[in-house]
Amino acid sequence: MPTNRFNTVTMVFTMVTACFVLATHAQVKPPAGGVLAEPVNNSGGPIYATFEGWGPLKDGTNALLLGYFNRNRTQVVDIPVGPDNSIEPGGPDYGQPTHFLTGRQYGMFAITVPKDFGNKKLTWTINANGHKTAVQFWLNPPYWIEFFKNTANGNEPPRIKFGPAAPEYIGPPREKIVATLNATVGAPLDLTAWAADQPPTIKFEEGAEPAAPVTPPAAARKPANEPPPAFIGGRVVSVSPAAAGGGGGGAAAAAARNRGDIQVIWKKYRGPGDVTIGEETINLKNDGDAKKFVEAKTTATFSAPGTYWLRAQVNDSSGNGGGGDQCCWTSAHIMVNVK
Repeated sequence: MPTNRFNTVTMVFTMVTACFVLATHAQVKPPAGGVLAEPVNNSGGPIYATFEGWGPLKDGTNALLLGYFNRNRTQVVDIPVGPDNSIEPGGPDYGQPTHFLTGRQYGMFAITVPKDFGNKKLTWTINANGHKTAVQFWLNPPYWIEFFKNTANGNEPPRIKFGPAAPEYIGPPREKIVATLNATVGAPLDLTAWAADQPPTIKFEEGAEPAAPVTPPAAARKPANEPPPAFIGGRVVSVSPAAAGGGGGGAAAAAARNRGDIQVIWKKYRGPGDVTIGEETINLKNDGDAKKFVEAKTTATFSAPGTYWLRAQVNDSSGNGGGGDQCCWTSAHIMVNVK
């Protein structure tokens, strides 16, 4: 769970339900009549851009974190960067996906902005199946996140690298591309990542309460007992507090984290053809040793020539998108040139 929790009751809302942004702080345009949060149909439905939140990076800049919600049960949609998939002003390409998987996809990419970005605003517009949606996002105080540590239980994001001596990456995917590989159509490409995880420094017995969270910046504070609503499909929806222990699911999740479990997931992010990944989800164990990088190997096979992006995400037991809380997980994008 991130540290942007204003007290243990009012601000343990999860961003799982924040598929869009606050009704009072965002402009989300659903189809006429509004929508529900469930998938609309097997195909033919909209895709909603999602502002997850923003937070400080270690170099003093800030990251705006974005995902999406594809409301189709079975239809994966490809939308090239351009009029139907654009971020403006200054775009249309800010590193957003062009390959939209089904369902809710958390924190797919981040846009790095300077500390003095102020109140400047960006808008991500997606036109899928004739449904045009948009979300406006900025350094919006109620969406402040601390990406790198959950002070309630000491959890930190896992780390990932793409070579034994390669740089390590942690937290939101703020760099567009971290490595470039070459491949041939129809020939499996070896994909190897090394992952490590820092277990929580504070360990709870089952049923124990977590420590009080760190107070967020003053601009992000809200009055006591006033949890912010989420704006989902044209309706304001109250958000229930998370269980003790946060997005990882309470004491059981904390215990799982203590075992040092890591999961590496590979998915297509951009590209002109199909990508077949040998083992999309790789489960690893590092026995709670924060310094121990564990190798995760799989393959990717490409159906057509061109430039592809693959997304590698490494989770601890807090799960996809940190259980929706945006801490603690890490992802990065790999470019593959296929001939």
